[in-house]
Amino acid sequence: MSMERRAFLLGASTLAAGAAATASPTTRETSSPGAADYQDGALAPEGGQSLFARVNGVKLHYVRLGAGPSVVLLHGWPQTWFAWRKTMERLCSRFTLIAPDLRGLGLSERTAAGYDKQSIAADVRALIDEAAGGRAHVVGHDMGGKAAFMLAHLHPEHVEKLVLVDCLIPGTENMDALRGGAWHYGFHMAPDFPEMLTKGRERDYIAAQIRAWSHKKDAVPDAAIAEFAKHYASEGGMTAGFNYYRALKDDAAAAASLKGRKLDMPVLAIAGRHGVGERLADALRPQATNLRSVIVDDSGHFVADEAPEQFCAQIEGFLSA
Repeated sequence: MSMERRAFLLGASTLAAGAAATASPTTRETSSPGAADYQDGALAPEGGQSLFARVNGVKLHYVRLGAGPSVVLLHGWPQTWFAWRKTMERLCSRFTLIAPDLRGLGLSERTAAGYDKQSIAADVRALIDEAAGGRAHVVGHDMGGKAAFMLAHLHPEHVEKLVLVDCLIPGTENMDALRGGAWHYGFHMAPDFPEMLTKGRERDYIAAQIRAWSHKKDAVPDAAIAEFAKHYASEGGMTAGFNYYRALKDDAAAAASLKGRKLDMPVLAIAGRHGVGERLADALRPQATNLRSVIVDDSGHFVADEAPEQFCAQIEGFLSA
């Protein structure tokens, strides 16, 4: 990322671990807002549903809200579906919003493997079949953006329009801190050490990272950070999150194998000026035949939180055109 990432471990605080939801063998299970699945306090938006689907061999949790064309919202690290709650509330009159917890995160099943973005894309493809009739608009931020990029290349028939939000295409990340790269890549990719050093400090670490990557430091509220940290601090949660980074080498190789292939669906790249800036659109131009790029001047990495009105207006206009 182009922004300065000076996140550091703050003072220790004890965080109660949130229990992961148990899964039934059925394909889909519905629970109403406020049911046991939300004992962690992550209430679905008014009118929303908490759902589970067993897809691609993994049980995913997702929240559905609204009516109209289907839009799948893919969160990044260190977040869960809850990152999209305000976006869902703003757009639900025009679209059916489907926001999953990615594999291993939030209330979705934690698996030993499958955190490469091809596997995550396969999860999302199957979820689109299950929850959206086989085709949807796809919006992806951060790690969710990397998965959305792979999905659009590997399963284009499932993607009506693609929106990538302040992410870097696999293989374009600068992981060399000695040459201006972000230090956290190596830390997150190291085996065991990040879990050991963040244990008992998960909320502090997540808060520090989010604040460092934001231009508007208070845009992501403390309550949301607590909600994210609750899940990451539960058994295996930080490992699952770090596994998204540990898969980046494989992701880069997979993206390199797509060289010369085109994205023919309409693509919107929306990034913060103080986030990845122009780098996202620059990487997409050789591949996307119908690309629109928007840079949000007063935003860092978390565009949906830092500039919510502009973000939602751009999404609504692009998907409705």
